[in-house]
Amino acid sequence: MSQHRHFILHKPYGYLSQFVYNQNRRKNKKLLGELNDFPAGTMSIGRLDETSEGLLLLTTDGKVSAQVRSKKVEKEYYVQLDGEITPEAIKKLQQGVEIGVKDQKYTTLPCAAHRLDPAPVFKARTKKVRDDRHGPTSWASITIREGKFRQVRKMTAAVGFPTLRLIRVRIGAIQLNNLPAGEFIEVDDFGMVDVV
Repeated sequence: MSQHRHFILHKPYGYLSQFVYNQNRRKNKKLLGELNDFPAGTMSIGRLDETSEGLLLLTTDGKVSAQVRSKKVEKEYYVQLDGEITPEAIKKLQQGVEIGVKDQKYTTLPCAAHRLDPAPVFKARTKKVRDDRHGPTSWASITIREGKFRQVRKMTAAVGFPTLRLIRVRIGAIQLNNLPAGEFIEVDDFGMVDVV
């Protein structure tokens, strides 16, 4: 029986978190397989939408996926926001906010959130976020244990600070660190995903 393989990837802006096209999806989208010749059967654990960046775990072992996606494992995101986020907005994020999920109202679980000051330094993405002349921006860290569709973006919008850029920096104890966009490292397992 073949040995499963596991990868830690920095997903760049503009890529879908998948390796094959869905039947109803346009074929002009970029897929993860364009970044490297990954082994057959490689899949992403969880997703980052096309406009999101950062830490993505890849594996050939489907059993690992449920473990990593569970609510026991924290996922931390750095988000660049439209405007200077206020202490009141941070507090609302921490307590949980109401968002829409599949045409239903949903209140997010309490989470860890704080303003990042100074702002983190990331290489400019391929599509510019926007010009400073359109007003100030700020950065926040949001750590959640759930993963509803576009949840972090919906959360920041709900408190009045839409997300301009979203980068996942941590899954459990695995950190993005300085891994450049589009690069990956192969690991023996994801044991370091352990609950933190």
